[in-house]
Amino acid sequence: MQVTVTHIKELHFEGEGGSRLRTQIDSSVTAGGSGYGSSPMELVLMALAGCSGMDCVTILEKMQIDYDRFQITVVGERAAEHPRIFTDIELTYEFWGSNLPNDRIMRAIQLSLEKYCSVANMIDKAANLTYKLETYPI
Repeated sequence: MQVTVTHIKELHFEGEGGSRLRTQIDSSVTAGGSGYGSSPMELVLMALAGCSGMDCVTILEKMQIDYDRFQITVVGERAAEHPRIFTDIELTYEFWGSNLPNDRIMRAIQLSLEKYCSVANMIDKAANLTYKLETYPI
């Protein structure tokens, strides 16, 4: 796997991988950037949610579990001192649907985070990774 990150101006960069899709990377205006993209640390949290989310979709399809909507919210707490790594990360998996089997959905989440998600398994070596499930009937 290879990516290329090109400097645009100031703290704004553009990343491109094998998919040929471009991702804007920047810092917030308050941190000296122009706000034209996600920060590198936001991208880490998005990568975690995206990786685990893809696992969950695949696992739930194999379990033949239907849902109407699914999203993951990730909150990361960072160290006060540089390099300001994530110390604690909590993922909240939210599912909307009728007759959702919480135990089986939780099993899919556990399989993702403990076995399949590469991003989670890297992050778990540096940060306390926790998760919870919330379901909403429709």
